[in-house]
Amino acid sequence: MTTGARTMTLNMGPQHPATHGVLRVVLELDGETIISATPHLGYLHTGIEKTAENKLYYKVVPMTDRMDYLAPMSNNLGYVLAVEKLLGIEIPEKVKYARVLLTELTRLNSHLVWLGTHAIDIGAMSMLLYTFREREMLLDVYEAVSGQRMMSTYFRIGGLAYDLPPDFDRKIKKILRVFPQKMKDYENLLSSNRIWIKRLTGVGKLTARQVLDLSVTGPILRSTGVKYDVRKAKPYSGYEKFDFDIPVGENGDCYDRYLVRMEEMRQSLRIMKQALDGMPEGPYKADVPGVVLPPKEKVLSEMEAMIFHFKIITEGFKVPAGSYYQAIESPKGELGYYIVSDGSTRPYRMRVRPPSFINLQTLDPMVRGRLVADVVTCIGSIDIVLGEVDR
Repeated sequence: MTTGARTMTLNMGPQHPATHGVLRVVLELDGETIISATPHLGYLHTGIEKTAENKLYYKVVPMTDRMDYLAPMSNNLGYVLAVEKLLGIEIPEKVKYARVLLTELTRLNSHLVWLGTHAIDIGAMSMLLYTFREREMLLDVYEAVSGQRMMSTYFRIGGLAYDLPPDFDRKIKKILRVFPQKMKDYENLLSSNRIWIKRLTGVGKLTARQVLDLSVTGPILRSTGVKYDVRKAKPYSGYEKFDFDIPVGENGDCYDRYLVRMEEMRQSLRIMKQALDGMPEGPYKADVPGVVLPPKEKVLSEMEAMIFHFKIITEGFKVPAGSYYQAIESPKGELGYYIVSDGSTRPYRMRVRPPSFINLQTLDPMVRGRLVADVVTCIGSIDIVLGEVDR
């Protein structure tokens, strides 16, 4: 901007459909060229962290669904792992495999919504119809295991809410059979499309140094060539037993972020197949009376089980004093839960490291010097969910 030149301030959102939620971006413009972009938050503030400090530990699980509502099982997993570490609970192998499989299914779910909405922002309307058509298969699995199509609350402290249903294998095998061809269809429509390439290539370019300085993780970090994934760096829930690759980009632009997420979906299918094939038999929850709810059939037939069930539901359970930080690789990056216990039945403090909130820092360096139309492309390539940004 030259000295003395006049600039214009433009509000984009919070009602704009391409901001992927109630996000307000204040743009400073010189003509159509962006001088700066400042995200303004707080339009969806839920106070989940503070509310969690007034809830019994097991009652916090449904609240985690409401943060990144496109990846509820990822949120569940991070929280229950942190509490289980504080309690010192050992989880059955079947539970570990089931959690890995369903968390990778959740990654597919999240990336499908990202792909459909990102494409429609840029003008490829048919992609949203295709991705949501395939997403129905994933939501059918959610409904089969938990009874819910979106807010699953399926992972529990000590295990799962219910055992895997009888038709679980059939539903997963259908996904593993159908998705590879569907993904080829998506790429045939987009990867060599001239409009798609021109709108994404070289747009929103970031260097590895910029991204690392901002503590950004996930596909944005990997698109710059940094091979960091929490599942490999700090394995949890048995991820060290699974064979998969970490896709990385070279240029750090919107097109590379698209390629990285597409390959991540293929790797998720690969992990899901390994988890299904290697799923051991066994209980779906740990046997820890007083902490983990006994099976319903025992509650209805055994007095001791009914007493434990009543006490857990009404009073909760005490967690030994201490603190623990558990990080997982959510679809959007490193999702972390830091829980401090004072020895009571409620968390003294719960702090969430939300990847959407931290990754949103990249918007300003992405769009500086670009045109207003590129803001929509860059927001889509970050893949934010405002429930997680404003938790």
